[in-house]
Amino acid sequence: MKDILNDLDQWIKTGQSIAIATVIQTWGSAPRIAGSKMGVTAQSAIIGSVSGGCVEGAVVEASLEVLRTGIPQLLHFGVADETAWEVGLACGGTIDVFVNPLDMDLHSAVSAAIQQEKPVAALTIIRGEREQLGRTIVLVEGGSVLGTLGDGLDEAALGMGRMAYEAGKPMVKTLPTVQTSGEVDIFVDVILPSPVLVIVGGVHISIALADIARVMGFRAIVVDPRRSFGNQARFPNVDRLIQAWPDQALSDVGLNRSSAVAVLTHDPKLDDPALMVALRSQAFYVGALGSTKTHARRRQRLLEAGLTESQLNRLHAPIGLDIQATTPEEIALSIMAEIIAAWRGAE
Repeated sequence: MKDILNDLDQWIKTGQSIAIATVIQTWGSAPRIAGSKMGVTAQSAIIGSVSGGCVEGAVVEASLEVLRTGIPQLLHFGVADETAWEVGLACGGTIDVFVNPLDMDLHSAVSAAIQQEKPVAALTIIRGEREQLGRTIVLVEGGSVLGTLGDGLDEAALGMGRMAYEAGKPMVKTLPTVQTSGEVDIFVDVILPSPVLVIVGGVHISIALADIARVMGFRAIVVDPRRSFGNQARFPNVDRLIQAWPDQALSDVGLNRSSAVAVLTHDPKLDDPALMVALRSQAFYVGALGSTKTHARRRQRLLEAGLTESQLNRLHAPIGLDIQATTPEEIALSIMAEIIAAWRGAE
């Protein structure tokens, strides 16, 4: 949703009728993940993508029909289907896409949560009786709720939404209906705050790393108490620049499961206090610059300072994937690749 939010808001301002197509589930080598979205207007304008191109045409046609009839549709494409080859899905995967008219009030709630960097879950009925399809309830972290699924489903659905926050990814769940003695499939779409990369040390690698992080959709924070390193001239485009000692800065930032920390000063007076905080936090990634020998000495210091073996085992050091990087830009690329791997749960 984040990638099409600005364009959607512009369409809404001009009074456009809009259908939203959402990837619900994928199998095999389908090119887009669950939660990916495409917007389509009644004039056939398109934003976003649900397949990287291979089923877009068929989804646009379905979207136009949904806008004409007001009836949501659940679409399925797979290599076993004749239609898959007709629309171009010859990549070896299958994909389910749900198309629904955009509800302006619910969209406003989701948009506000995204802009405020609050976790939000939107739960939509994608399979059930015709009159149930497309019903949506929105849950914003902190307790704000908008919409209803009806049929006595809301309480169970909100529990699912909270579970989805914990899982951090979209999911499909089946729930029994209370009033009609049937069941429905519900797509739980979770939109989490943008991940944050905290870079400790305003060194040359950090300049390239901050730029790459922002391209990858991360908010970039640079921490360095040394004004000659941590200044606006060196980092004009970062989201936040903190001129403070790293341990205090990291405590003030408030590291969570959406945080990554890259410690790059190569100075134990700065690196060690930062690592003491980061490795005790919920940060999904903590890495530190330095050779294997440097890391061995660092490890001993941190153990003596009170970190446990399990906490130290979370540390990625030497930092970055081994791509034989030599330049600061290549090292930054290797670090960001390792962070993305950790964020996506790669082995």
